[in-house]
Amino acid sequence: MKFPILLPNIFNHPFTYETDLKLEAGDFVEVPFGKSKLIGVVWNEFEKNTNKKFKIKKIIKRLDIPPLKENTLDFLNWFSEYNIVPKGMVLKLVLISGKPARVFEKKYYNNFSFKIIENSIKLSLEQKKALNQINLSNNKFNVHVLKGTTGSGKTIVYFEALKKILIKGYQGLVMLPEIGLTSQFEKKFFEFFGFMPAIWHSGITKKNKEIIWSGVISEKIKVVIGARSSLFLPFKKLGLIIVDEEHDQSYKQDEGIIYNARDMAISRASFEKIPINLITAVPSIETYENIKKGKYSVSKLEKRYQNASLPNYEIINLNNVKLEKQSWLSKKIIEKVNFHLEKKDQVLFFLNRRGFSPNVLCNKCLISYSCPNCSINLVYHKNKNNLLCHYCGFKSSLKRKCRKEGNCNFIFSGPGVERISEEVKKCFPSKKIEIFSSDTMNKKSSKNKLEKIINNEIEILVGTQLISKGFHFPNLNCIVIVDIDLSSRGHDLRAAEKNLQLYHQLSGRAGREGKLSTVYFQTYNTDTKMISDITNNNPDIFLEKEVEIRKNNNLPPFQRFISLIFTGENESKLEKEAFKFKIFTENKIKGKILGPVSAPIFRLKRKYRIRLLIRGPKTLKLQNSLAILISNYKFQSGIKLSVDVDPINFN
Repeated sequence: MKFPILLPNIFNHPFTYETDLKLEAGDFVEVPFGKSKLIGVVWNEFEKNTNKKFKIKKIIKRLDIPPLKENTLDFLNWFSEYNIVPKGMVLKLVLISGKPARVFEKKYYNNFSFKIIENSIKLSLEQKKALNQINLSNNKFNVHVLKGTTGSGKTIVYFEALKKILIKGYQGLVMLPEIGLTSQFEKKFFEFFGFMPAIWHSGITKKNKEIIWSGVISEKIKVVIGARSSLFLPFKKLGLIIVDEEHDQSYKQDEGIIYNARDMAISRASFEKIPINLITAVPSIETYENIKKGKYSVSKLEKRYQNASLPNYEIINLNNVKLEKQSWLSKKIIEKVNFHLEKKDQVLFFLNRRGFSPNVLCNKCLISYSCPNCSINLVYHKNKNNLLCHYCGFKSSLKRKCRKEGNCNFIFSGPGVERISEEVKKCFPSKKIEIFSSDTMNKKSSKNKLEKIINNEIEILVGTQLISKGFHFPNLNCIVIVDIDLSSRGHDLRAAEKNLQLYHQLSGRAGREGKLSTVYFQTYNTDTKMISDITNNNPDIFLEKEVEIRKNNNLPPFQRFISLIFTGENESKLEKEAFKFKIFTENKIKGKILGPVSAPIFRLKRKYRIRLLIRGPKTLKLQNSLAILISNYKFQSGIKLSVDVDPINFN
C-alpha cells in the first residue's frame, strides 16, 4: 500500500513510499532517502501528480512513538501556506534536530508530577468577574483578551482559568515573550499550583528537550511554559493556550523560518478547537481591532492588585536644566533620586541602548567605527573592552590606524546603559548598582541577580527594555527615563504603538506594593502631549487614534504586507534580479508591489539587501499566488530570497 511521507527538509511535498505495515496519518517512520535513512511522518495528503516515473521505495519500519494528531498536521499545512515556508521545514520545527524523541523511563518525568494543591490566594471581585467572562466550556475555539493595568493580577486570573482546564484532564501551554522571564514565572507557578511546569526555550539542553517533547506527546507532562518554539510541541490533549504580553515584539521570529508566534498560536488553537487567552496591559493594534469587531471577547482589570496606586508622572525639561559636559543626568534628577533612596525605594534608570556608546568616531579623520560586514555602527562595550556589531557579532578593539596620521583618537558619541551606569556610580558611590540588559541577564547568574533585586539588595538598576517584560520588583518606586527622545525617532509605522506599550509596561514595574511611586521623563521635547498620551491610564484613547491613522492609509491590520528581502554579495546583480522579479510577478498577484529599494540596513553579514514590499487584501490568495510565482522563478546563483508575511519592522 502507498503512503505519503513528509521528511524534515527543504521539500514542500511528501514523498510516496509503500509498505504492508498498517499505518495512520501522523505515524513516525524510517525510510530510505538517497544513500541515507531518514525519519519522516505519514502525511495526510499525497504529493501532487508528477509526470516523472520513479521506483517507489519501501518504508523500513514504524517507530514506537505516539503519532502526531491529524489536527496538528492540518495546522502545519496551513502554517506552510500562510508563511510561504516549505512543508518539510515546518515539520522540522516540530522535531528535535530533525528527529522525534523516544519515550523515557518514568523517573525522568517525576519532576513534573501533576498534583494541584490548595493555595491561600483569593481573587478580588474584579478578578472573579474577569475569570467568569473567560469562556472555557466545551471543546470550542474562541479568543479571549484579558486586558488589565500593569500589576492588576492578570497572572492569577489566567492561572485559575488554566487550573479549570487541567482538572478536566487537558494539557496547557503558557507562552512568554522572553526566556529571561521563565525563572521568576516558574516560582510563581509553583506557589500557585504546587507542581513544576516544563520550561521550553532555546537555552535548555537537548536531553531536557527530548524529555519534555516525549512527555508532552505521551501526556506525562501537563503544562509547558515556553518561548516561541513551544508552539510546535506535539501536545496529545491540549486544552488551553495562554499568550502572555501578547503585544510583545519578541513573538516575531525574524530569522530562519519567519513567523509571528502569537498569530500562529491563535491559528493552532483554531485547529485544536480549544480556547486561547491573550494577556496584555496594552493590546497590539491587531488585537484591539479584533476586539472592536467583536471577533475576540474581552475582560478588563482596572484596579491594581490590593488597590496599589499607579505611578505619578513628572517631566524634567532639559531645555531649562543645563547638563554638565559628558553628563546625561540633570541635577534635578539627582535630587529626586536621592529623595527616593532616603525612603529606601529602589530606583531604575531606563535607557533602551545596550553597551557604553552607540557611536564611536575619530576626532582627527572624523570616520565612525562601523561594522565591515554590515552597514551599521559598532557599539562600544566598556565591560568587555571591545566594539561589537549587534547584528552579526563582529568584534574589534578600539585601536585603529588613522587616515591622517598615527592611530585614531576615538571619541564616544551618545550613551548606552554602561555609560549611564558609570555616571550613576559617580553620583551615588555608596549604592549597590546593577545593569539589567540582555548582556547581563542571559547568564546563569541572572536567577541570583533577580533574587537580590526582589530583596532590595540592589538599590539602583540601569536597564534596557528587557526590564519592562513582566518582572515583579516589589521595592521599585522610582523610574527615570534618561531620554525619551532617543526611543521616539525612526521611520517605523509601529513606532507609536511600540512606545505606548513600552512605557505602559515600564511604568507598571513601579509602585506594585502600594507605595507612592513616580516616573520621571528627562526630555528636550517640549511636546508634553506625546508623553501624556503614552502614559494615559486609558491606552484605548491612543489606540483608537492609531487605528484611524492605519485605516485611512490602508496600513495593517487593514491590509496585508509581505516583505521580500533579496540578499547577495554582488550589489548590481542583486538590484537587477529584484527588478526582474518585480516585472515577473506584476499583474500576476492581487496586490501592489512597492520597490525595489535598499533595505534600511543595506548590508548585513557581508550580504547586500534589497527589499520589495507587497501590499494587498487580507486573504490567503495573496500568499498562494506568490508561492507559485516564487517556485516558478529561477533565481540566479548566490541570490537568496527571504519572505516575511506581516512584517513588524522594516530593517
